[in-house]
Amino acid sequence: MIKKSILVAIAALAVGGVALAQQMAPPAATAGLKRTVLQKFDVPAGDRETVTALIEIPPNMDVARHTHPGPEVDYVLEGEVNLVVEGQPPKTYKAGDSFAIPQGTVHGGRSGPNGTKLLGSYIVEKGKPLASPAP
Repeated sequence: MIKKSILVAIAALAVGGVALAQQMAPPAATAGLKRTVLQKFDVPAGDRETVTALIEIPPNMDVARHTHPGPEVDYVLEGEVNLVVEGQPPKTYKAGDSFAIPQGTVHGGRSGPNGTKLLGSYIVEKGKPLASPAP
């Protein structure tokens, strides 16, 4: 009976932990895209923060349309990306290029045949997800 009680308690904790993790996790816009936050710091006035991240996109992968709660500036470290910003024609950026996307602007794209690594900087509203899916 004790073993059964322990198993029930472990199962309950596991289910609760998964539910909590799902609530805390940011929305998954593109499976496989990896965004590693390198640094975060407050912007004076206190309602925004700067987030610097390494963005790694596997080869030939579509990046789902999404937005950010602040401007985004990216520098292409490796590979290339075909960026599609709503209201603009698609544009390809290669290693050494940089681009900026205004706050709330819907964008997505596709990585090149060797994948893409970007250094991204965001100045975003505190407490909001770094990226949100767009319709």
